[in-house]
Amino acid sequence: MGVARPATGIAQAMSQEQSGVTYQKVDAGYFEKRGLTRYAGVASLWALGVGAVISGHFSGWNFGFATGGWGGMLAAGAIIAVMYLGLTFSIAEMSAALPHTGAAYSFARTAMGPWGGFFTGLCENVEYVITPAVIVTFITGYVNAIFGFDPAYSPLIWIVFFMIFVGLNVFGLELSFKVTMVFTLLSLAVLVFFWASAIPHMDFSRWALNIGVGPDGAMTELPEGGGSFFPFGFSGVLATLPFAVWLFLAIEQLPLAAEESVDPTRDMPKGIVLGIFTLIVSAFMIVLLNPSVVGVGSFHLATSLEPLLDGFKAVYGDSGVVILGIVALTGLIASFHTILYAQGRQVYSLSRAGYFPRGLSVTHSKYRTPHVAMIVGSLVGLAVMLVIWFALGAETGGAAIGSVLLNMAVSGAMFSYIAQAASFILLRKNASHIARPFRSPLGVPGAALTIVIAVVTLFYQVQDPNFTKGVMWVLVWFAIATVYFAVYGRHKLVLSPEEEFALSKGAAEYKSH
Repeated sequence: MGVARPATGIAQAMSQEQSGVTYQKVDAGYFEKRGLTRYAGVASLWALGVGAVISGHFSGWNFGFATGGWGGMLAAGAIIAVMYLGLTFSIAEMSAALPHTGAAYSFARTAMGPWGGFFTGLCENVEYVITPAVIVTFITGYVNAIFGFDPAYSPLIWIVFFMIFVGLNVFGLELSFKVTMVFTLLSLAVLVFFWASAIPHMDFSRWALNIGVGPDGAMTELPEGGGSFFPFGFSGVLATLPFAVWLFLAIEQLPLAAEESVDPTRDMPKGIVLGIFTLIVSAFMIVLLNPSVVGVGSFHLATSLEPLLDGFKAVYGDSGVVILGIVALTGLIASFHTILYAQGRQVYSLSRAGYFPRGLSVTHSKYRTPHVAMIVGSLVGLAVMLVIWFALGAETGGAAIGSVLLNMAVSGAMFSYIAQAASFILLRKNASHIARPFRSPLGVPGAALTIVIAVVTLFYQVQDPNFTKGVMWVLVWFAIATVYFAVYGRHKLVLSPEEEFALSKGAAEYKSH
């Protein structure tokens, strides 16, 4: 089964100007060259959502100990969990009502017009192009620690992982989802094994609470533990919000699989809701247990690139470091693979509608996967990594690149969340006639709370000096893309499923091709 292509009712208006944009006719083969296939059910969607996030339980979240201590990290995680509950319930409703590959762009396009859809799509584009780069940085940290590689050769490891997992994503949807399922289940099994291993070896007060505050306001190690739950106070909790995002970042990618889901109106909400509750349980367990293991501690984890591996080594020693390290890599690989999937679909949807160059949305003639979008998106992410690496020098670049890229990804995500939550509120208000097979139990208040928490997170992210470095790259990309769209792209739009649905105010009927 191919892409759901719009019926021809609105197609008669292709030449009309809509909010400063122009739609062009395309030949009959346009959508045939951009066909997708349906495969995913609830289990596959759950694995896709959880797999995209699970690396955040292996690396990245732990940097929050430096700004909030253990209690600050836990409280920030709880606040961010509330934000994601509001977001995921909102997108669960919108994804069932607007089951298109465009996801965030599609929601905003219907709620806020072409420019709103374009800028929301750009925000999400930053997230999905940069997040694989962040994850491959953590993967490289694990690989270097396991095998003792010289960090100077890290770019070679980046390239190898991009080649392997872009290839797995290109060569068939079924293969991609099976790889996702395997690595997601393995990742959760590894986490459960760690939790079971850690509980007999935990000393919460001595190790999790071993962070104090020095005269300069920076964290210091308390050799005997017993520190405050909130050594940096409530301001430390708020400063930790951007790091807590890493525990849930990318669950919102699930609607990008709408046109590859067997029954998106029924299965998408189930996959999203099951996924977020799975992640909330896992996030609590890892924040509680990883720093509590004897010999690890919050102070050490605050600067560790491989916190789970540190926990395993503390329990089992260094003798099995290679095996333990490879086991600990599963979560990072799961997220790397699944976010490359999301990246391809996100670029594909914007390209198919004409917001990005149309050639990016051509799918593989045999495997029906958006291979051009995935390859180009990966090359852009890799290029950003290499520019930062060589601009700062190998030693400095290796230390800073993960933080800079993480800030880029999180900032793109926050802007995207604000836009998606606003889209939900506007659609509830202005498009109440659209059929909603699933309705968010949190409604408009949940979406409004998502916006508030996302804005606060962005505010505190600005306090991080690495944010400035990261956001400069984001602004450059926004400027280039905006000029392209204003001068050229907005005059070359195509009536893709997302566009026709928006123009018809949800009244368009769809047929399968």
